[in-house]
Amino acid sequence: MLGISIYLGNEPIKEQVPYIRKMREHGFQCIFTSLHIPEDDQTMYGEQLQALGKVAVELDMELMADISPHSLDSLGLDWKTADQLLDWGLSGLRIDYGIDEEIIIDLSHKMRIALNASTITSDELIRLKAKGLHMKNVEAWHNYYPRPETGLGSSDFIQKNNELKETGITVMAFIPGDDQLRGPLYEKLPTLEKHRTYSPFAAYLDLLVAEVDKIVVGDIGMSEESLEQFQAYKNKQFILRGTPSAEADENLVKTASESFTNRADPARDVIRAVESRSYAQYGNVIVQPKHTVERPAGTVTIDNERYRRYQGEIQITLTDLPADERVNVLGRVVPEDFPILQWIKANQKFKLKWLS
Repeated sequence: MLGISIYLGNEPIKEQVPYIRKMREHGFQCIFTSLHIPEDDQTMYGEQLQALGKVAVELDMELMADISPHSLDSLGLDWKTADQLLDWGLSGLRIDYGIDEEIIIDLSHKMRIALNASTITSDELIRLKAKGLHMKNVEAWHNYYPRPETGLGSSDFIQKNNELKETGITVMAFIPGDDQLRGPLYEKLPTLEKHRTYSPFAAYLDLLVAEVDKIVVGDIGMSEESLEQFQAYKNKQFILRGTPSAEADENLVKTASESFTNRADPARDVIRAVESRSYAQYGNVIVQPKHTVERPAGTVTIDNERYRRYQGEIQITLTDLPADERVNVLGRVVPEDFPILQWIKANQKFKLKWLS
């Protein structure tokens, strides 16, 4: 399941509805919000949360709220009456450490609850289950990390997820946005530190193999280009964004923006566009040598006439390669999308989208 984050102190919910609708149309089914952000005015949480709950119900979206005893009190509620939030359109609550076990168990019989995936252990879950925890309503949610260098590492993250999955519960993690970022640091909101430099879609792909069931964008917004990548993935195609080289032939750059397929016998060092060689095999097209420079990983190239029968073949390098007078450099995949290259296997469709 894919989700988005909506923050009550960011702007009035009515002004965020167009974004929520757009994301729902693109397949995002979950909304996360937080009710204990220090810089927010918590006195306005009640009205905003009810407005968000109404939108969630209307769009048939799950709504989970990160909550604390203080924020509950600001809503005029406590742990015994917290299930009244279901009437506001909420699906459940994310509860951090420090809450009494009996409260957690009681809430699990009334609503969905999310425990801190980074701090809860499988042994604790088993013990809580024995004491009456309703496991079908329990999920494990990782945090996002606003401060650079504090996000989780991959190996511990995957190991933790495997342990939690063995208990049968859903695991959730955050990926960064790439449009409007959340303050006060504006350094993106990922769970894994390495994702701070990834595009949202690249981070999403990475979490798919890390035993994560629910993936939520931590930041406030996502760019149209990233949404296009998610949409194309539904159609089994990868979109890679690139920047053209100023020295490259404009017509050849345009040729490289078609839809292609990686060969059935994928090369070790490059992605080879099956359809591309027909460009220069028919008619009078000649690819003149131009800009035959070094090819670091992620470089988009086309073979020129010096490569004889390979003339016209478009490739994307998977490793650093030296300059070759037979190979023209057209541009390069943006660094944020580099991690996507590893997903382009045999017979995989892909498309280059040049950014101006």
